[in-house]
Amino acid sequence: MSEVRARVMRLLAADDPETGRLVRLLMTLVLAWSLATASPDRAPAFVWSALGASMVCWLAFVLLDARRPRTAAALLAAASGAAAAVSGSAEAAPTVFLFATLLLFAAHLTPSMAVIVVVTAADLAIMAVSMSWWTQPRSAIVVSGAVMTCAVLFALHRRHYRRAQHDRMRAMALAERARIARELHDVLAHSLGGLGVQLEVAEVLLTEKGDVGGAAARIRRSRALAREGLLEARSAVAALREDVPPLPDALSLLVAEHRRDHDVAAELRTTGVRRPITPAAEVCLLRTAREALTNAAKHAANAPVTVELGYGEDVVRLVVRNPCADLPGTSGHGLRGMGERLALAGGTLTAGPSGGHWTVRAEVPE
Repeated sequence: MSEVRARVMRLLAADDPETGRLVRLLMTLVLAWSLATASPDRAPAFVWSALGASMVCWLAFVLLDARRPRTAAALLAAASGAAAAVSGSAEAAPTVFLFATLLLFAAHLTPSMAVIVVVTAADLAIMAVSMSWWTQPRSAIVVSGAVMTCAVLFALHRRHYRRAQHDRMRAMALAERARIARELHDVLAHSLGGLGVQLEVAEVLLTEKGDVGGAAARIRRSRALAREGLLEARSAVAALREDVPPLPDALSLLVAEHRRDHDVAAELRTTGVRRPITPAAEVCLLRTAREALTNAAKHAANAPVTVELGYGEDVVRLVVRNPCADLPGTSGHGLRGMGERLALAGGTLTAGPSGGHWTVRAEVPE
């Protein structure tokens, strides 16, 4: 029973009512039932032929919509036209076929607006002629046309919503792709660039100076850079997959590594109420802290470092302080890249002397 419930829930969780498999199945059953219960008393051959053609077009639409949407949309238009041709009969089946197929056609993303208008106008005209031939009163023709027009307008509104949602999803996918590319570039560019420099120096030491010991040291450094780059790449991929530790824990590990590797005093202070933030913001702040600590180790090797993480009302703030006036500001390549990354996430980055310390401050909104 639980497995059946799970399958039903998966069907209900389809992307939208127009393309959900459960809706298509239920609509097919409704159309089949209306076809099976129809019993026209006038022009039965014509009615059965039109309804049969409409049903065939519907089934073909269901089968082809995912693979050939243009062909499927054309089949919907044909199905609505066939149903409109017999909509004047006293049977309910033609009306059910007409509204079901025309509404889905108007909500379909493939046909243009001009095509939808033309098909709707043609169906209205065919329906009016059919109802007149079946001697339906003019009031019924007007009411049916008005109801169909309102239904098509609703379907067009739904179509506009689906198209806007599709555009938003595409924009989000492109932004995520750019973010991943930027993150991997930032992680790998530094390690691979340093690795190339170390290998070039080792080659010069071996070929021109014969300094085997110096070349071996450079090679060991290259191996260390490669290992660090691999670890950073794995960390970046893990962050993008949202399975890294929370930001305070990740910063604590980063500060502990800086303290151990450079034998300097380094501490992390956290203020405010800890709460989860977006993976993009976490990656930005973590990479900014890493870049700031790298600059501190490079330009102030023996100076203590303080990292502060503050959770405000609507922003998360990261501040890295070091008692040195010679650290690079945001004009440096690494921090400039971090500033660009933070800007894309809606944040800001500033760096400069403040109160006898060199301060790097990064903020990202909630």
